Amino acid sequence: MKAYIQRLGRALMLPVACLPAAALFLGIGYWIDPSGWGGGNVIAAYLCKTGSAILDNLGLLFAVGVAVGMARERDGASALSGLVGFMTVTTIMGSAAMFLGFDAENPPAAFAPGAIGNKNVFFGIMVGCVAGALYNKFHKTKLPDFLAFFSGRRCVPILTAAIMSVISLILLFVWPLVYNGLVTFGEALMGMGAVGAGIYAFFNRLLIPTGLHHALNNVFWFNLAGIDDITKFWNGVGGLDGKTAAVVATGGFHPWGQYVTGMYQAGFFPIMMFGLPAGAYAMYRQAKPENKKAVGSLMLAGGLAAFLTGVTEPLEFSFMFAAFPLYVVHALLTALSVFIAASFQWIAGFNFSAGFIDWFLSLRVPQAHMPWMLIVQGLVFAVIYYFVFTFMIKKFDLKTPGRGDDDDEGAAAAAAILDTGAGAGSAAKAASGDKEGVLAAKLYELLGGKANVVDIENCVTRLRMGVQDTSKVDVDAIRKLVPGVKVLDAKNIQVVVGTQVQAVADAMEEIHRKS
Repeated sequence: MKAYIQRLGRALMLPVACLPAAALFLGIGYWIDPSGWGGGNVIAAYLCKTGSAILDNLGLLFAVGVAVGMARERDGASALSGLVGFMTVTTIMGSAAMFLGFDAENPPAAFAPGAIGNKNVFFGIMVGCVAGALYNKFHKTKLPDFLAFFSGRRCVPILTAAIMSVISLILLFVWPLVYNGLVTFGEALMGMGAVGAGIYAFFNRLLIPTGLHHALNNVFWFNLAGIDDITKFWNGVGGLDGKTAAVVATGGFHPWGQYVTGMYQAGFFPIMMFGLPAGAYAMYRQAKPENKKAVGSLMLAGGLAAFLTGVTEPLEFSFMFAAFPLYVVHALLTALSVFIAASFQWIAGFNFSAGFIDWFLSLRVPQAHMPWMLIVQGLVFAVIYYFVFTFMIKKFDLKTPGRGDDDDEGAAAAAAILDTGAGAGSAAKAASGDKEGVLAAKLYELLGGKANVVDIENCVTRLRMGVQDTSKVDVDAIRKLVPGVKVLDAKNIQVVVGTQVQAVADAMEEIHRKS
């Protein structure tokens, strides 16, 4: 089950990768026409509609993307199966009034168009999992001669439609319970206002090591429980005007106010743009003198990725296991940041992650409220992170990068692999001829090579590897080359590479094929 959930987490990254495009088009469109939303400018209308084409069909994107991600082979039949399955379940659920007898013009909330249409990420993920599983099991099936045309991959979409039709009948009765349960959970934290936002942020960070933070994010960022914070922000739904009288009377500020669009996103900007990079600088300052060059290059790359794009895993994995108390403090500080931003209702939003690019694009979105204060808050948190990290590293002698007893050799190896490619074999050079190929060859060897490597997957920053036996993996040697390693169980291991993980994964797959 753990391996399956990890695979799902990786599969979710494919549809999520579409979201920056939506942010780009919508952000530029709102910059051109911030008040008319395209109503007063044809170019702005074109850009806004282009971005909305993604946000208004998130469920469909997740169905196709998850189906491809869950299939062991990247084949179009899995994507087509996801599409067929999603159309089946939404069509049957959309006709629920015919089967259950309620008024179609006034359906229960669970069967309202917004709950079961193309935006329903829950349906998308469910269908993607079913389609991926059916593809893995039946894509090589051979049928009798008179049905041979439908053998193999061609039978998978047909089976998906049949299976999803049965599941849809069950969902007619189960979906209201699921929907109401998700809404109750979301409303429980929403009802806590800024405190609930802070609690969410704390667990968001704590789940990063397992990769299960994506499941939690789907509740608050998408339409699983009706919160749909990302879509509402970029589509201009909600905002301060729709809040309680107390909020309006205080000019939009109420420290324990109700849900405001963007409150589950805004507080991450100060952490990802300023806090973690400052923590990285503290770790660099506390590294051994002989290790500072190698540690500095890794911290600089991770800090820039966090500031510009909001991708923080390279930095977080560099200390979450070696100095876990420091990581818990990081999670608490993230919770504090989200709480503060939600309390003062300093709002900005993101489509990918809370980096400078998303912050800049969201400035003119109507739901943004005092986004410049997030920069001020970020500068304050940079100071807090630097001094807190420095104090804890010194006080408790935490083994952050460059402070371990065997880091001399590790730092030198990392510098050689990442900066010059020294020490790599000809297989790496044949794979790509660049530093990603060199790193891929080295990691492949340390993972046990052809005899041990089974699956090569990746998400935004991690290689998600399936192996015959994790005990055959040289974990200590890998830790000297990358920001982090996580052994999940006897068959699964994650290797944190950074934002160039796709190139490393591609090179490793090429090496695997040729081995």
